[in-house]
Amino acid sequence: MDLSFLGNINWEVIAQLTMLAAIVLSGPIVIFALAALGGDL
Repeated sequence: MDLSFLGNINWEVIAQLTMLAAIVLSGPIVIFALAALGGDL
């Protein structure tokens, strides 16, 4: 199998999508953690 396709991957787009996913998911995670720990929302 040839690994030349790795050179065609747009790593910047992958990095941006990864950061976007982390930001979008962090909101509900923080709220869920506060609720689970009985924090003041």
